[in-house]
Amino acid sequence: MSQVGIVLVSHSHKIAEGVKDLVTQVFKETAVVAAGGTDDNEIGTSLEKIQQAIDEADQGDGVVVFFDIGSAMMNAELAIELSGSEDRVKIADAPFVEGAYVACLEAGTGKDVYEVLAAAERARGHQKKA
Repeated sequence: MSQVGIVLVSHSHKIAEGVKDLVTQVFKETAVVAAGGTDDNEIGTSLEKIQQAIDEADQGDGVVVFFDIGSAMMNAELAIELSGSEDRVKIADAPFVEGAYVACLEAGTGKDVYEVLAAAERARGHQKKA
């Protein structure tokens, strides 16, 4: 069964890989690809890494992309624009860890890219402490 894929764009290779480790421990069937750091895994982002991650995560049902800060969003936007898949690849305005976790949960239930995106963005309102 194909489902929406998830891409994690971070300035840090370790952060992207760490969040991927967290979510794939729970959601083993969801395609989650980390695109952290520069091409040399230094601090920064790589347009090429993001493009490759989107291609790898896309199983035909679309991709939701998460980013951490600043230029990660700009490079994610450019990668999506260059892919020509703006209708199936969406950037989530959501917390990096919590949003990715919720997105994987929803993707695993067969939701479409817009439903996965909406669920991830609702994670912004989750309170951690009552």
